[in-house]
Amino acid sequence: MSSDSPDVPVTKSTAIFLSYARADRARVVPIVAALETAGLTVWWDALIAGGAAFAKTIEDALDAADAVVVLWSHTSVTSDWVRDEAGRGRDLKKLVPVSLDGSEPPMGFRQYHFINLATWDGKPGAADMDDIVRAVGSVSGQALHHTPVLASISPQTTRRALLRWTAAGVVVAGGGGGLFAWSKGWLDGGALANSVAVLPFVNLSGDPEQAYFSDGLAAEVRSALSRNSALQVAGQTSSNMFKASADEASTIAQKLDVSFLLEGSVRRSGNLVRVAANLTNGRSGFSEWSQTFDRPLTDIFAVQSEIAATVANALATKVVTVAPGKKVPKRVGGTTNVSAFDAFLRGRALYYLAADENSDRAALAQFDAAIAADPKYAAAHSARARCLTVIGNQYAKAKDIGNYQAMAITSAERAIAIAPDTADAYSTLGFILFYGQLNGKAGRAPFERSRVVGWNDADVLIRYASFAAHTGAFSKAQEAIDHAELLDPLNPRVPRTRGLIEYQMHNYEASIAFNQKALASNPKMDAANSSVGMALTVLGRLPEAREAFAAENNKSLRLAGTAIVERKLGNIAAAKRAETSLSSEIGDSGLYQQAQVLVQSGDLGGAIAAFERAVAARDAGVTNARADPMLDPLRSNPKFSRLLNGIGLD
Repeated sequence: MSSDSPDVPVTKSTAIFLSYARADRARVVPIVAALETAGLTVWWDALIAGGAAFAKTIEDALDAADAVVVLWSHTSVTSDWVRDEAGRGRDLKKLVPVSLDGSEPPMGFRQYHFINLATWDGKPGAADMDDIVRAVGSVSGQALHHTPVLASISPQTTRRALLRWTAAGVVVAGGGGGLFAWSKGWLDGGALANSVAVLPFVNLSGDPEQAYFSDGLAAEVRSALSRNSALQVAGQTSSNMFKASADEASTIAQKLDVSFLLEGSVRRSGNLVRVAANLTNGRSGFSEWSQTFDRPLTDIFAVQSEIAATVANALATKVVTVAPGKKVPKRVGGTTNVSAFDAFLRGRALYYLAADENSDRAALAQFDAAIAADPKYAAAHSARARCLTVIGNQYAKAKDIGNYQAMAITSAERAIAIAPDTADAYSTLGFILFYGQLNGKAGRAPFERSRVVGWNDADVLIRYASFAAHTGAFSKAQEAIDHAELLDPLNPRVPRTRGLIEYQMHNYEASIAFNQKALASNPKMDAANSSVGMALTVLGRLPEAREAFAAENNKSLRLAGTAIVERKLGNIAAAKRAETSLSSEIGDSGLYQQAQVLVQSGDLGGAIAAFERAVAARDAGVTNARADPMLDPLRSNPKFSRLLNGIGLD
């Protein structure tokens, strides 16, 4: 196209190479969104800050691009890598210099006028973006203007753009030399060659409220990969810690102890969605595979399955990619109903927000909407069961808790009936039966099943490990938490659960260390300070125990611990004040803690009565009783033994 051609909308055949410093990634994301809104095909995810020489894929991508947009900043002007890419763009006469923060380009590039984005307001339609689009048109020989084109995306243009990058050697769909070496374990390093972390997908929709969709899609892809026993997939909690992180790929991979990172971005507009996915080698920081999908929203299930299958093929070569034209099977417990899927993702985002009763009830409403749209959506039934359990435990009046637990059990059982291998449903059912109904015998079967079908789900394993510790199956508890840590190494609930296991085994020093590790990651973690305080009390380190109890967020645990330690320190008045508050302010919700306090004050008869009332009230604290040293003086009491036996803790 000649330079005097009339203005036409940008098409996806106009491809740019975006050069930037990894430390500027958070500022680059909205720029990518704006450029893609203008219809430009942006190649950027495979780049890293630093390095001494071109990789073949980078060089090919530079050569294939219509324009090389270099984002200069205070950081990137000192990057040899960015300088090299800018030099290549200059030599190819494709250079479009841009300054992120007003910084001048380094020596050798100052003769070129640069576009200053220091005052850009972040809006895709701003004049700053139009300047970049027109500059791209100038160096590529096309007269372009800034017209959003997502609504006019067609499968044909998508394939053309993809073929163009493939021909340049940029897209590697499982089989490049570097990837082959990793899959065979030829390179040194601690991470397993089949390990991958799915980082939160970036929301490029320009609407923060669409984040639930990008986050949810990443979680669905993670779930699909986790079902492949040939892969080790990092857990959600650890992976989500790197949302919008400026760390280099190699740093993130090292922290998560994985060999590969799957990153992505999602831009949704009306009934159309663009999903870009990139598989990065955690050792080198280079892309092994990347692809962009432009589809109607109704095809989102095929997209997530295709991404998961391609990544699995690349890492393990054991998952059969679905042939073109064949139906992609939905995930275990999933749906093919777009409305149900959207409501489920909204509900999950609200549930994980864990803000207050309103957000939890709003999540429940979304799960109900998902089930109304697709009554056979097992994942929605399972999520509904978990949500009902939380609402019942945290917000319901005492007389209503039983109703919430009954509804939760029904939902979990419905999920299992629809999809018998839904690990989360088994885990939730076991949780309700044991911690809600105090029925250890009934809870054992679903918990054991959850361990089998959910071996690659860190959350499922953490719940199982707690159950196993409470019921005395310590070897199983340790095996489960070991694997959970392998999957989710940065999740603070892992060391907290290790602390529980060690405490139940009477290894108090180890218990303190693990709970303190959990608190280092999450200083507000419920029950961790109290656990430290209890272990310190057993060890006789009472002043330290007092400090630990004072830091506990959970009021009933804080008051009980304070009452016990103050009495042992001889501060009877302070102990009685804490005891009175525990009884009057917490009431029947703190019956188990009241039993602990009564035992430690020497009132064993009162303690048995309080414990019996706690069992009758289905106080979840009772599940700690099997090995709680605070209750050791009751071990020889026949009535106490019968009570333990009745709830499956004998």
